[in-house]
Amino acid sequence: MSFMNVVSAGRRYRHFKGKEYEVLYIAKHSETLEDMVVYKQLYGDRAVWVRPLHMFTEQVQYEGKTVPRFALMTD
Repeated sequence: MSFMNVVSAGRRYRHFKGKEYEVLYIAKHSETLEDMVVYKQLYGDRAVWVRPLHMFTEQVQYEGKTVPRFALMTD
């Protein structure tokens, strides 16, 4: 399954530590052509961040459990 079908612009995601973010774009790195996720935090100064798509969708260890780094929020 392609990660491009998993992460969508305009959708909200919860980071494994609890903060909420909105994906703005799926972009390409200009040198490597790696897929990148451009997202903004939905708190504080609403800063914009970028992370490789494979990292955005990976599983991490947190409090003894394997969880998604970012989980799609459903309304």
